[in-house]
Amino acid sequence: KEDQARLAEAVDLIREINLGATAIGTGINTHPRYAALVREKLSAILDYDLITAPDLVEATQDCGAFVQLSGVLKRVAVKLSKTCNDLRLLSSGPRAGFGEINLPARQAGSSIMPGKVNPVIPEAVMMVCARVIGNDATVAWAGATGNFELNVAIPVMGNALLESIRLLSNSLRLLADKTIDGLEANLERSLALAESSPSIVTPLNKHIGYEAAAKIAKHSVANSITVRQATIDLGYVDGEKLTMEQLDKALDVLSMTAPGL
Repeated sequence: KEDQARLAEAVDLIREINLGATAIGTGINTHPRYAALVREKLSAILDYDLITAPDLVEATQDCGAFVQLSGVLKRVAVKLSKTCNDLRLLSSGPRAGFGEINLPARQAGSSIMPGKVNPVIPEAVMMVCARVIGNDATVAWAGATGNFELNVAIPVMGNALLESIRLLSNSLRLLADKTIDGLEANLERSLALAESSPSIVTPLNKHIGYEAAAKIAKHSVANSITVRQATIDLGYVDGEKLTMEQLDKALDVLSMTAPGL
């Protein structure tokens, strides 16, 4: 939703045109209503509401709208790449990795290891993101190479922008259809990993203090047991400072996934 809002803002700037203002934006040698008529006709042809830029000279010499749109597309690509990397890590396994989720198998296996499920779709999308980030560098540099009211690099900016839009649109659909749709969570393994993490001892600080919580975390790691079991084994559930009910509430890992109120 955040990225959609930023894209809408950037696209709104693209609606502003300087067409009809002639070479330098002053509208020299044209009828006073020429720019407005051009906008009306072009809007009708495209079925898209265009706007005549309020300052035609500035609009002629500046490519800021292209640069801003490309920057937002890069932002989307960066976040999308990070998400795909998360999917790849979370699905790693089944033994020596996280193994918290299963991605839909989209190929028979690797070239050497039978039965291996490679995260081919997330990795393909990550390559698309690399391209979009590169296109943004092209747009930024092209926008900086204009001279006065002449921007000879607009064609390469337009080409890079259209390619980024096409690649992101297609790859997002591909990711949704071929990876997100069919993704399965390994609930038991996720719960076991969460409850075995020494970091979940933190909510016990307010009951038994930092030092005692640290001892529990170390005992849990050293003996490969859950924090809950370590707390019980070390005798901290005494019914006074800490009751069993308080222990269960403090170590409810599901409640830790949302901000506290």
